[in-house]
Amino acid sequence: MTIVKDKYRGTTTYVHVLTDLVRAAQYRGVTTYQDIAVIMGLPTNGAHMGAETGHILGEISEDEVRAGRPMLSAIAVNVNGKAGPGFFGLAKDLGRIQAGEDDATFWKREVAVVYEAWRRPLPKE
Repeated sequence: MTIVKDKYRGTTTYVHVLTDLVRAAQYRGVTTYQDIAVIMGLPTNGAHMGAETGHILGEISEDEVRAGRPMLSAIAVNVNGKAGPGFFGLAKDLGRIQAGEDDATFWKREVAVVYEAWRRPLPKE
């Protein structure tokens, strides 16, 4: 069963946003909702931007969890450097938040797991 309705899956926009997230994760960084909006050709603020960036991030995270990886959208943050409320709602729907775990603890753990899943291989010496 799909939680997030198909809208961007299979498009080049999906791949571009996925690539941005993977690259940020490989370098243990973050990307912003505004950066994602630019990739998508959207304004960098407003309700429409929030809805569309949230939707594509939801599709990507759902696909990542189905593939046995953590929610890659954990490293997408707002201007305050935090994940948005939609991230936590989807995490609950996907069963990612452990019983009794608060949002901040979950987010910190999920970011660490994303970094581990997407870490760049160290060069052999």
